[in-house]
Amino acid sequence: MTPDGLIIRDALPADLPAVRGLLVETWHATYDGIYGWQRVAEITNAWHSLENLSAQLGRESGAFLVALVGEEIIATSSARLERDRAALLTRLYVLPSYQGIGVGRTLLQVTLACFPQAPVARLEVESQNEPAIAFYERMGFFLQRQARFDGREDTPNTLLMAKRLFAE
Repeated sequence: MTPDGLIIRDALPADLPAVRGLLVETWHATYDGIYGWQRVAEITNAWHSLENLSAQLGRESGAFLVALVGEEIIATSSARLERDRAALLTRLYVLPSYQGIGVGRTLLQVTLACFPQAPVARLEVESQNEPAIAFYERMGFFLQRQARFDGREDTPNTLLMAKRLFAE
């Protein structure tokens, strides 16, 4: 059951500091036990800088959404269309205090609906992030293979998961 008054909309430049704060909080809550606080801080400072987030706004072949309750940004997602027409989910994070009540499910559904012609959705998830893996499995995703994020050796181990959106 999602919270009353949940609003999902495109992210705006003014949202970026709150989105960054949300990403830092959720990354520490999720990954400190896996990588340690310092490595998580390094990753969030690099990947979730205001400059990097700003560069993701307004992409023609993508979606960058925020979910709000009142004025508070409680979740964010982003996805882009790949060359093979697959929708690649690049981010889905919900503040820990709002997890488990349907926000992630609703945000995922809205994000994927931004790609009505995509036959499949894909994502990468950290191989030790068991709650996220279980969530994506409940949402209909299945394991394709294990890899390194972006194929680089200095990045986390990931599972590549996919979900058929419609039969071609």
